Amino acid sequence: MRLVLLTLLPVDVPVDPDAPEAVRLLVNELAKPPYQAAKPTLFDIVAKAIQDWLSSLRLGDAEGPPALGIGVIITLVVVGIIVAFLIFGVPRLNRRSAVAGALFGEDDDRSASQIRQDGEAAAARGDYSTAVAELFRAIARGLAERTIITTSPGTTARDFAVRASAPFPGLAEQLRVSATAFDEVRYLGREGTQQQFRQVAALERDLRAARPELDNTVLDTVTR
Repeated sequence: MRLVLLTLLPVDVPVDPDAPEAVRLLVNELAKPPYQAAKPTLFDIVAKAIQDWLSSLRLGDAEGPPALGIGVIITLVVVGIIVAFLIFGVPRLNRRSAVAGALFGEDDDRSASQIRQDGEAAAARGDYSTAVAELFRAIARGLAERTIITTSPGTTARDFAVRASAPFPGLAEQLRVSATAFDEVRYLGREGTQQQFRQVAALERDLRAARPELDNTVLDTVTR
């Protein structure tokens, strides 16, 4: 390194520079591209850290091929985790519904619980139109998650209410009323009311607690 520095230093460098001048000259020299290019990359640092960690492991008294095999497996696992984080990032903590997709004309990947929470938040701020629509969506998503009633991009609120009435005949009228309220706030531009929200919210709670009458149920997908 000393030989390289002496070779690359300008010819006009003082023969005997004082300490501050020597430091300045050295910093300027090391900032040049040849030295910067030789700095380790992030990959080099990570690889070195993994190598040091593996070297620090003690695999009992294992020696030879078995120990080598264990080391290779550990290396592959660690590298796989690093690659997964680099490609996909930190895993999302918000739970997504296993039946995410179209829900009454809108793409929606929220779970029933998340939709219900959003509806309750809308009601808390006095937005009952949004609250009514969200609670009805939570009903549909909840029954889909329980594999009782499924929905497709063409499913309407009335279609859903009719089909949900089969496994839950005791809630058929509430389903019909809630579907009407959903259509009013979603498509007819009417303002939702607190009473409508309470009715739909009560239906959502009742359906979560109710057991379907499976003898009267045909689980299929609405394709219209």
